Amino acid sequence: MKTPRHSRYVLVLLGLFAIWWAVLAIHPLDRSDWMLENALAVAAIGLLAVTYRWFRFSRFSYALIFVFLCVHEIGAHYTYAKVPYQAWLHALGWPGLESLGAGRNHFDRLAHFSFGLLLSYPMREVFVRIAQARGFWSYYLPLDMTMAFSMIFELIEWGAATVFGGDLGVAYLGTQGDPWDAQKDMALASLGGLIAMVVTALVNLHQQRDFAREWIESLRAKPPRRG
Repeated sequence: MKTPRHSRYVLVLLGLFAIWWAVLAIHPLDRSDWMLENALAVAAIGLLAVTYRWFRFSRFSYALIFVFLCVHEIGAHYTYAKVPYQAWLHALGWPGLESLGAGRNHFDRLAHFSFGLLLSYPMREVFVRIAQARGFWSYYLPLDMTMAFSMIFELIEWGAATVFGGDLGVAYLGTQGDPWDAQKDMALASLGGLIAMVVTALVNLHQQRDFAREWIESLRAKPPRRG
């Protein structure tokens, strides 16, 4: 059972996100694309709110979700293909990322990588606490789910671009002329998820005395239940 302290923590994150959302809702570069990009974000927050009574993530997981949504809102405000991160880097005195691709905006790549890196751990909590995944499966299944969600999102992008078409479809799809954009996005999300699960496994290896035994036991075939 979570304490009132946990609820206050979640409310603080929600309040901070509401402020961030409101600021970036002011004069977005493309209002139609902003509304389309926010549809899934609103749905995700609504789902978290509705299920909070029955399933509450750890504070760390809520913080990871918060960071990802903040990154997403930047992309929604500017459209992912036009986020001026190069100018921000130069303003800080840091080198830009022009060498990664001639004229291509890579903010969408960062968002997909962040999806895997930041959201795989909350997915792991679901598998551990609901499906009671242990050992190898508690790390593999979140990565598998990350890859599945990444694929589903690419299909949603394709469907939305087909339905809306025109400039809105192009802005939402954000391929920037790259025929392998979807595959690269899914690969980066998978890489982010892999890194997150490897780091989680290393932390647990250090903290759990029965880590190796649990891992080995999870890979053993279990006898079928009778009845």
